[in-house]
Amino acid sequence: MTRSRTFQDLFRRYRRPGDLVFASALFAFALFLVASIPSQTTWVDGVGLVAQPAFWPTVSVIALALFAGLHLFGALVSDRIPGRGAEVLAWARAAEFPVWFLAYVWIVPFLGYLPGSILFSCLLTLRLGYRGWRWMLVAALFAAAVVIVFKSLLQVRIPAGEIYSLLPPGDLRIFFMTRF
Repeated sequence: MTRSRTFQDLFRRYRRPGDLVFASALFAFALFLVASIPSQTTWVDGVGLVAQPAFWPTVSVIALALFAGLHLFGALVSDRIPGRGAEVLAWARAAEFPVWFLAYVWIVPFLGYLPGSILFSCLLTLRLGYRGWRWMLVAALFAAAVVIVFKSLLQVRIPAGEIYSLLPPGDLRIFFMTRF
């Protein structure tokens, strides 16, 4: 036997933790995109409306702004479920890892691909809570394997690190600059 529901019960909405923050950020971003339309797209004379280069981007951005506004409105009028602070904190903690990646991208031109990869692999291993020497060895070997696969086998061209200029001129320096 199923319980019958009213129309209001079917469409009842509760504001989940972090929903208001997400809805506000999404609406602000959508408004930024709407404001950017004139400088990022062009309307061409003598071309039909649907064939205009700016038509579909404009439609999609306006639709995004409309639905983001509706989502924000729904978040504002809905009953709140506690826990917003914890949800926002979980999002902020997840943003740590792109910062690690940006630091890695910044340090590779100075240290080189192999030393930078080993350093960041070991640092991230420590950050994740693995403290033993075995984990450090696994992290270093993994980083070395990644470097060998990308630089030697796949021949991905990555600029040599400035630290390699400290090696004596000759074949050893060239070997490290091209392989690691």
